[in-house]
Amino acid sequence: MPAFSQRRRPHTKLSCWKRSALLTISTFALLASVKSMAAGDSIDTTAQRIGGGSPIRGKEKSDAGRCQECHGLEGISTDAKVPNHAGQWADYLIKQLKNFQSGERTHQVMTVMAEDLSAEDIADIAAYFASQKPMQGEEVSRVNPLAYTLFNNGDQARGIPACNSCHGVNGKGKVTDTVVYPMIGGQRETYLRGQLVNWKLNERHNSPEGVMNKIASLLNEDEIDALANYISGL
Repeated sequence: MPAFSQRRRPHTKLSCWKRSALLTISTFALLASVKSMAAGDSIDTTAQRIGGGSPIRGKEKSDAGRCQECHGLEGISTDAKVPNHAGQWADYLIKQLKNFQSGERTHQVMTVMAEDLSAEDIADIAAYFASQKPMQGEEVSRVNPLAYTLFNNGDQARGIPACNSCHGVNGKGKVTDTVVYPMIGGQRETYLRGQLVNWKLNERHNSPEGVMNKIASLLNEDEIDALANYISGL
């Protein structure tokens, strides 16, 4: 994995006025080109989705670092087992890459891919994928009532909260002051099923306060299959 942050352009001094002008021009140009303006997204929401990184630098880095080979040029993966990143909240992607670096989350490929990335590289790559048109599932012709109920209402008798209470309407995710809830609507069905199983078996354990482990442990195999199928179609 290339150490992108080591290949910086020579530093040149700019007046405060020129820096401010360039920043303003770059910001407007970026907002004009961003693809993640999902229905209902405001400019403020889009800026929050992208975070503090540069999508322009992130496109180059994600290409050079071979991220696009698996996750796709526009964040739509080429393998059912590999997650889509299109329109994903940058803060969530940043957390995952940092967790791969720290060992809090492990994966045979991603642990290696993340190890040499600087904080700037991570922010830029995350911003690039976040700036893409948000992933969108294909409408399911017949809604599975089991999955629909769990996703929208949960099962209070078993202590299972509604999925949309955290992941938002149609699973499009949200960011609060302390937690970023990822977009899951339109995510790969195979990937969703695999992650729910990993949470259930405690093979993945990097959710805040272990909340996903607790929830997944209460789901049976049929419920996991139904939810993965339903969420992938949102």
